[in-house]
Amino acid sequence: MSTIPMKSEVETLRSGSVSGGPLERGNAVIFRGDGEPQSADLLLGRLAEIQSESGLSPDNYSLGGSVADLENHFAAALGKESAIYMPTGTLANHLAIRALCGGKPRAIVQEQSHLYHDCGDCVTQLSGINLVPLAKGECCFTLEELKDAVTESTSGRVLSSIGAVMIESPVRRQMGQVVSFQEMKAMTEYCRDQVIGTHLDGARLYMMSAASGISPREYSALFDTVYVSLYKYFGAPYGAILAGDSQLIEGMFHTRRMFGGGLASSYFAAGLALKGTKGFEERFGEAMRQGRDLVQRLNTLAGLEIKEFEHGSNIFPLTFASGVDTEIVLENLRRNQVFLYPDEGTDRISRLTVNTTILRQANDEIFEAFEAALRAA
Repeated sequence: MSTIPMKSEVETLRSGSVSGGPLERGNAVIFRGDGEPQSADLLLGRLAEIQSESGLSPDNYSLGGSVADLENHFAAALGKESAIYMPTGTLANHLAIRALCGGKPRAIVQEQSHLYHDCGDCVTQLSGINLVPLAKGECCFTLEELKDAVTESTSGRVLSSIGAVMIESPVRRQMGQVVSFQEMKAMTEYCRDQVIGTHLDGARLYMMSAASGISPREYSALFDTVYVSLYKYFGAPYGAILAGDSQLIEGMFHTRRMFGGGLASSYFAAGLALKGTKGFEERFGEAMRQGRDLVQRLNTLAGLEIKEFEHGSNIFPLTFASGVDTEIVLENLRRNQVFLYPDEGTDRISRLTVNTTILRQANDEIFEAFEAALRAA
């Protein structure tokens, strides 16, 4: 069995093309990534539309203008008093924990979290806060594990208080599995009783909401602060939003600038993100319904198996039978404008990721494409 060598995710999806065909429009269904491909032409065209329809308002070092419009939108959508634009999710998570700890030396995170594994120990190196990782190799820790960690941290010969608890959900390293709402509720209530701040790394919050049927606002209400990505699925080239109480957020632009995050101009990215929010929840909810129906139908075909996590989001584990030539499968799918990809850096195909591009074709068409591809393989 072999697979077609693929471009990297960044090269393929940002270029907006594969095998000479544009991916950002038409009927191309791309089972990869949380959002739709964004080419330079598409972004520039969308900016022109925004300027023509409602106008773009310049900011001043990420203050005011379209940036403020975006902040106000998310503060209202998430039910928080205030919100601040950040250039990256790394900085949003970092500054949330820094603010919530308020001088306390430790914060609890999942061992599988992006902040623990992929951010260069920034919270420790730059803010002197030690991260306590729990639940190695698992989606999340339990309430009992959280209580034990808090007790252990505060019962040593030198008091080392926990200032914040962060929960990432969906968990990228666990194929988008989510922490159940009831578990989140129990853990955040415990933290409130213990006067420990809580932060939701909700980069993919809107994926989780569409999968669970629980609104972003309901998730947000459990936590003191919430981070949402702007580029993963809202169509911005970069950026993040951090929302919370006014006392935490309103003066944070000083800290943002101290860490080099007060970009001189952010209104293009903010305008694109704000446009991308319009109707997104409805579209993604429809995409998830179509995706789940497609998974059920594809499982009637010989040669592949697609599963669904008990607490999953938009990623479905996919396995091809050992005798299936996946190179032929991928090539035949492409001919029908259906694109499936190996995992980054490997030739193994382990997942089917649903995004709003699934709405470009009816499930009958996508099913027939898979059926023909498997028959050919």
